Amino acid sequence: MIIGVPKEIKPAENRVGMTPSGVLEMTKAGHTVYVQSGAGLSTDFYDEDYEKAGAKILPTIEDVYAIAEMIVKVKEPIEPEYKLIKENQLLFTYFHFASCEPLTKAMIEQKAICLSYETVETPDRKLPLLIPMSEVAGRMAIQEGAKYLERTYRGRGVLLGGVPGVPPAKVLVIGGGVVGTQAAKMAAGLGADVTIMDLNIDRLRYLDDVMPANVKTMVPNEMRVREFVKDVDVIIGAVLIPGAKAPKLITRDMLPTMKQGTVMVDVAIDQGGCFETSKPTTHDDPTYIIDDVIHYTVANMPGAVPFTSTLALTNATLPYAMQLANKGWEQACKDNLALRLGLNIIKGDVVYKGVSEAFDLPYVPVEDVLK
Repeated sequence: MIIGVPKEIKPAENRVGMTPSGVLEMTKAGHTVYVQSGAGLSTDFYDEDYEKAGAKILPTIEDVYAIAEMIVKVKEPIEPEYKLIKENQLLFTYFHFASCEPLTKAMIEQKAICLSYETVETPDRKLPLLIPMSEVAGRMAIQEGAKYLERTYRGRGVLLGGVPGVPPAKVLVIGGGVVGTQAAKMAAGLGADVTIMDLNIDRLRYLDDVMPANVKTMVPNEMRVREFVKDVDVIIGAVLIPGAKAPKLITRDMLPTMKQGTVMVDVAIDQGGCFETSKPTTHDDPTYIIDDVIHYTVANMPGAVPFTSTLALTNATLPYAMQLANKGWEQACKDNLALRLGLNIIKGDVVYKGVSEAFDLPYVPVEDVLK
């Protein structure tokens, strides 16, 4: 198969879709890999590294899209890329379709095969290609929350872990999945007073067993959340419904009840955000303030640590990319249920229910397309 690795052009996105070691594995298996010149610079991977691994370097993004049968990326295509995508071309990347109608309609129009990292799901309900970036984002959420608590950024001026004789900051983590667990672990390690909310009692039992004593667990309901947010310093939104829009758990009318300088970090922003006042921001301009509450809503948080993120992501994606290249996408998806669940759009048909429901689009079961 001919594989293309373009340079990411989403603002402040520094990751790359494949490492030189990944290229080497692909070329050893008999595949041809084209990498856009400079695609790996921000992760300290240079054109000569890719060439030594067997890749061919192309000068422009147009050249990569024109020649490749499968595009391996990190983030969803943005508008300048839409028309570069060919009919029947396989795109293997994060899409987060349910939060972006223009992207969804563009991919339908281009008749591409869109296989989304975030909906690849194993039989035990794990999301193996989302987990590594969720781990990065969860840990980063606390770094950013602690930073924006500083008065320099109009935060409350509270040190997350406090000091002897002074209480630590209170951190609320909404969602006990991968992001929430990593956020709670980081916050607890810094000495914060942490509460995790989740609807899954079994998950809370597990977290209660493994977390340190400064982490408490709680089942959320609207009344409890409304009361709780009045007395916290940092709120981490870490709720995920795979492939669908995130529910709005912090509403607009709650903000005036919060303390001035409270920081809200919405890690669910890729799926539309779980705070009613969330809107996507970038690393160049990451925050905004509503009712004296600081919102951090960067849609590609792991892009700020591209070396760590690229290695973590490609450790997970390469085995799946190899299956797609070795067998072709149709056979690979027939053979592997996890990959089959990653299919969101196939040649103009929406085959993932969460995407069709988000925009009231016709839904075609993936099994009907893969007959």
